[in-house]
Amino acid sequence: MAIISDFNEEETTPQTTTNTVVSTNANNPPQQPPSEENKPERLIPNKNNGLDMDNYSWGQSLEEVTINVPVPKGTKARFMTFEIKNTSIKLYLKNQETPILEGDFFKPVKTEESFWSLEDGSNVSILLTKVDKMDWWKSLFEGGPVIDTQKVEPEPSKLSDLDLETRSTVEKMMFDQRQKEMGLPTSKEIEDQSMMKKMMEQHPEMAKQFANAKMMGNMG
Repeated sequence: MAIISDFNEEETTPQTTTNTVVSTNANNPPQQPPSEENKPERLIPNKNNGLDMDNYSWGQSLEEVTINVPVPKGTKARFMTFEIKNTSIKLYLKNQETPILEGDFFKPVKTEESFWSLEDGSNVSILLTKVDKMDWWKSLFEGGPVIDTQKVEPEPSKLSDLDLETRSTVEKMMFDQRQKEMGLPTSKEIEDQSMMKKMMEQHPEMAKQFANAKMMGNMG
């Protein structure tokens, strides 16, 4: 985890390991997944494809997650303690028991490629590098408010900066999103239809059997 601050001093925080114990027995059966009506509301993402919360805001690209946390004016880097693991984060001011930011990430990040800096003594800017760079996060933290990833809008101007594989994935996601909104087939459905048409052309007898079966089904 790299630190960029207004001080040329490095602070190290001992890493701690948290063991989570999960127990199951007859008296505590596993919970069933929530039904559609009980699923959390999907919120419209902000302009950075994240959410603006009361005490922080976050955004994302396919490769990175950014977090901005306001802190009291005049805060110095040496007054802060920052802990980050590949699955969690904790940020708090020294001599305060309650963290100003804490949670388990929605998905893992690369700690060696993540950074934080204190800007103008009033805002902590955090950059996290995703492990999975092919998916949009629905939430910053596990159990937190979720966004509607169908409404995520990658900046077209930045598509050219992506590698060929990532750019192809983004363009396909955008195409499928537009198709769904217009009630049209997705790229996968178009591919399946094309494959079926090609197979029918190569095997006329199969096409005839398929047509007969379809006709019988309609008659039934």
